Amino acid sequence: MDIQDKFFEHIQKGYTTKGDFITMGAAMLNGETITNAHVKIPLKTLNRHGLIAGATGTGKTKTLQVIAENLSEKGIPVLLMDLKGDLSGLAQPSPGHAKIDERHNKIGLPFTPTAFPVEILSLSEQDGVKLRATVSEFGPVLLSRILDLSKTQEGIVAVVFKYCDDNKLPLLDLKDFKKVLQYATEEGKKEFSESYGRISTSSTGTILRKVIELEQQGAELFFGEKSFDVEDLTRIDENGRGYINIIRLTDIQDRPKLFSTFMLSLLAEIYDIFPEQGDTGRPELVLFIDEAHLIFNEASKALLNQIESIVKLIRSKGIGLYFVTQNPTDVPDAVLSQLGLKVQHALRAFTAKDRKAIKLTAENYPISEYYDTKEVLTSLGIGEALISALDEKGRPTPLAATMLRAPMSRMDVLTDSELKEVIGSSKLVRKYNETIDRESAYEMLNVKIERAEKLAEEEKASSSRKSTRSTTRRTSTRQNPVIKVLTSATFIRGVLGVLKKVMR
Repeated sequence: MDIQDKFFEHIQKGYTTKGDFITMGAAMLNGETITNAHVKIPLKTLNRHGLIAGATGTGKTKTLQVIAENLSEKGIPVLLMDLKGDLSGLAQPSPGHAKIDERHNKIGLPFTPTAFPVEILSLSEQDGVKLRATVSEFGPVLLSRILDLSKTQEGIVAVVFKYCDDNKLPLLDLKDFKKVLQYATEEGKKEFSESYGRISTSSTGTILRKVIELEQQGAELFFGEKSFDVEDLTRIDENGRGYINIIRLTDIQDRPKLFSTFMLSLLAEIYDIFPEQGDTGRPELVLFIDEAHLIFNEASKALLNQIESIVKLIRSKGIGLYFVTQNPTDVPDAVLSQLGLKVQHALRAFTAKDRKAIKLTAENYPISEYYDTKEVLTSLGIGEALISALDEKGRPTPLAATMLRAPMSRMDVLTDSELKEVIGSSKLVRKYNETIDRESAYEMLNVKIERAEKLAEEEKASSSRKSTRSTTRRTSTRQNPVIKVLTSATFIRGVLGVLKKVMR
């Protein structure tokens, strides 16, 4: 048996699966594709999370597209973060190409151009289903971590939420939250102090500045109603295919705080709402976070801890998380250690730092008798990757340099008219795109302040009238001896009454 036959058996044995699976492509040896040596990923392990990494232009986005298509075909919904704007083509079939046919002949897989059910979502003013959440749904803990607050400031945020709960003041948007903070140190200072303790003006000032910073990144568009129901991410079309939900993020690349705010709230809500699944043999939903370094580079330590906790726990809900980034070192070690599937495209060794990163990356993969991993990492072509996965028993599969299959959908963006057609036919657009601004904490506190001011003015006016009447009486008693005597007697009784109380 020659080395190629031995390698074929090695791959076939390592990637044998009894259950359902998706096929990534065919394994390669010494730069040559071994036809039908298919690299298969069991569906039951896809909630163990994963990583798609590699230098710019090596094919990461197309790999994401391939996995999303195959999941959709298996009836598994997908959520994609589209920061570069090149994933909308999933809604149209591939036009095909001679090079695609050549690639698939080498792999040993048929190629069928296919369009997939797509839903376009938006966090900003771009067209699409509007994604929103209320401040109340965020809760004091998550909001404090997003704002990177101190323990003292976190306590103030908790008090604000408690006050709103006690007084039935809905916290819907950031305008509501800011109004309550201002009220706590101005008009409502005495009320807060009596019920919840004194609140520092300097602390509320710091919190307000951080809220304004969040607003400047566009968060006012995200906080509010109507809240997005995460269960709408798990829809299946009439043909039994899972919807591919694409969040358009092309206009918020320079606003990482908003991106991380949304991601953390989404993961927290999914974890809270989705039931425990146990071992069902397939994920309920798979999320792909493109340009993942935007989350981790800008995240505070508290936020990173929250992300790490959710990554560890959310797989029990049947949720798979896949991070797409240029270098595996962009992802914290605590998260990286939780990932079951790793698809590593080529890395470039231009500097000493690059060579060091390649060495560290190679050490994250299983040792293989067929590959020098460090060498392979720098010699992979476009649309080729090193793959390490888990088999159905949770064991690492053999390391495989893989020629990846091509996307069945278009590898390009939709035209404006095609995009409008997709958005126009969306049921979710009709459900979520009406802006609701019902009475909430902001309006209710303004009414309360107006009433208090009106009452204060009435009391002031009443006091002024009493003062005028009193002056009139004093003037008249000088003219009427009887009234003068009565007034004096009344005054004396009043004084004696006060003295008696004091003496007691």
